[in-house]
Amino acid sequence: MADNQSDKNAYWSANIRIVTWCLVIWAVVSFGFGILLRPMLSGIAVGGTDLGFWFAQQGSILVFLALIFFYAWRMNKLDAEHGVEED
Repeated sequence: MADNQSDKNAYWSANIRIVTWCLVIWAVVSFGFGILLRPMLSGIAVGGTDLGFWFAQQGSILVFLALIFFYAWRMNKLDAEHGVEED
């Protein structure tokens, strides 16, 4: 029983670690690049506009979508490692 609880705790800990890193990356890209660092990124042109504006309007959305796919892939791998994958 203790081993089963230990495995559950390891699974949950790994899940929380993945979620935390995904949220940190998303916050840095959307809030950091789109708002805080926008003046520093204004000199770099991307698609007819500056990079800071691009991150605020498009970049954070694209990174969010990439994080969704990464999370699904990583959780499938984590599920398989812990023997709780779906059939």
